[in-house]
Amino acid sequence: MQDNTILQMAVQGADDKKAEDIVALDMKGISLIADYFVICHGNSHKQVQAIAHEIKKAAQEEGYEVKRLEGYEQAKWVLVDLGDVVVHIFHKDDRHYYNLEKLWGDAQYVELEKVLN
Repeated sequence: MQDNTILQMAVQGADDKKAEDIVALDMKGISLIADYFVICHGNSHKQVQAIAHEIKKAAQEEGYEVKRLEGYEQAKWVLVDLGDVVVHIFHKDDRHYYNLEKLWGDAQYVELEKVLN
């Protein structure tokens, strides 16, 4: 399944750049936007940008289209739209304010160990 491959690539890219508190939400049946949301944060603007850059680079190397990349310059909340998977990369100071996990509380958490193996 292609979206699982994209999900794995996004989670791995975030992990490679030491993103913190990485979670994946199964959005199927909840949102028409994407099948999965990946949410994580970095501890500095540079780290947030590095995480976004790594995910974008990995997607392009694998031949996946990056449909949108928003918020990169400000590096407070970067959105990387990979189609079936949307990655939200927050600066640590902004993650709790937006609290997407609570906003999308009906979504099931994906076990990341299964995604990465």
